[in-house]
This record gives sequence, C-alpha cells and structure tokens, in this order.
Amino acid sequence: MESHNDATPHFSRDEQLVLEQPSDDWDVVLGDGPVVATAIHDGHAMRDSLRPYLAFTEEQRRRDEDPLTGMLAAVGDVRLVVRTSRFEVDLNRPRAKALSTDPADTWGLRVWKGDLPPAELERSLATHDRFYSMVRALVDELLAQWGCVLVLDIHSYNHRRDGADAAAAEPHRNPDIDLGVTTLDPRRWGRVADRFAEALRSHEVAGRRPDVRENVRYVGGGHFPEWLYATYGERVCTISLEYKKVYMDEWTAQADIAVIEQFRNGLRDAVDAVRGEFLACR
Repeated sequence: MESHNDATPHFSRDEQLVLEQPSDDWDVVLGDGPVVATAIHDGHAMRDSLRPYLAFTEEQRRRDEDPLTGMLAAVGDVRLVVRTSRFEVDLNRPRAKALSTDPADTWGLRVWKGDLPPAELERSLATHDRFYSMVRALVDELLAQWGCVLVLDIHSYNHRRDGADAAAAEPHRNPDIDLGVTTLDPRRWGRVADRFAEALRSHEVAGRRPDVRENVRYVGGGHFPEWLYATYGERVCTISLEYKKVYMDEWTAQADIAVIEQFRNGLRDAVDAVRGEFLACR
C-alpha cells in the first residue's frame, strides 16, 4: 500500500521556489522553468546498518546502478539527483517492492544474504514515502506556475552482462537511447515526444548519430513515471530515457567524460526543441 502522507511543507515560495526540507538522500536544485530532470538511480550511498546483510560486492552494486546519470540531469530547470543506492530503496518501484530480498525483483541477482530486519525495511520505506511526498509538493508548485511540466526520468542500462570480455548485446534490441513514452498522453504529447527523439538523433555522439528508439527494452514504464501519470494525467509529460552504457565500461566503471558531455549536449538540444510547448501552457 502506498503511503505518501506528510503534512510538513517541503517548499515555500516568495519570489521564487525555496526548498524547506533538504535531505541527505537526494539533491534538489530549483531553477525557473517547467523542465524537471531526475536521476533517481544515480546514487551509490548505503547506510551502514544495511551493509552486513549485503551479498553483493561494492563493484556488483555499482554495476547495476546508473552512475553519472546525474550529469545528464543538468539540462533540467529543476534537477533532482538521488544520492542513495537503488538497493537501499528503489524509488522507481512501488512501495511494497522498494526494498526486496527476492532475486526475482533484481534480475535474478542475489543482492541480500536473506531476510532483512523489519526495522531496516521500515527505514527504507520511510525514505520512499518522503520522496513521493516531496515530488508531489514540487510538481504541484510547478504546475501552479507553468500549467504543464516536462519530466525527464533519466536512467542507464548494461549491455555487456555476459562478462567483461564477452560480446556486447545485439544492437537491434539495445539502442543507444531507449525512450520510454508509455506513461504520457499520446494525444497531448505525442508530437512533442517525436520532436524530442528527432533532436536527440541529430546530435552526434562519438562521431555518429545515436540510435534513438521508443519502448524497445522496457514495454511498461517504471513506478515513478506511472505514478506521475496516475496523479497528474496530461498535465505532466514524462519521458523516460535509458542510456546504454557506451559512455563507460560497465565492468571497470571507467567513464568517457567526452561521450557523457556529448549525450548531455544532445539532451539539452532536445529540451530546447520542445520547451516552447511547455512555456505556452501558462
């Protein structure tokens, strides 16, 4: 059962929006505009009390997080980057599965040695509650100001799961950028999604135009975009972006900063291509 009730105000507004409740679990940067960029799986931090129960190594955990996606979130007017690891609390899953010890929920990988103490589970669920309470307050404020909001839900994915020396996954099922657009209203935002994708394709990355397609790897959206659509309907256009980890070596975690910057520049161009649609809602 979802439980996002929190009576404490997260934001206040004088001449501009002000964050009243900073958190150790995420960073929120508030700018002036209707574009929100999130990187909710960027984080690697994990509280000390959970570490003894981990069956995963540090390297395994980082491999299945979304490192450096926070750099891509810099294109947002509002930026939300989560510091906490998805394995401490997965904010892209329903509350009931936000911290799961079932390998079926973690791609068949055994993350935990066994069941977790109820107190540890409750601490993670409390973070899930605070996050969704904060996001609701944030989006409510932005909608009151702008009328509609573009949310970029930024992630990354592995394409070399068979090993560091094994062949990469076949490109036809693994585009450079997979756009999840199942949780936006196609009648209201379909053309926006098309322009956004075309702008991404037009910006070269590593000397070529990236392969950008829609709904290839993930037919359904994650809980976060689904919750946004269920809560706000057509007033919020959420595009989930899954970047193939061609910007880094997913086994050594060595990053190619130039490629990340090229992806970020392409994403900024895509935002600029559709920004007018959201400014016009006022």
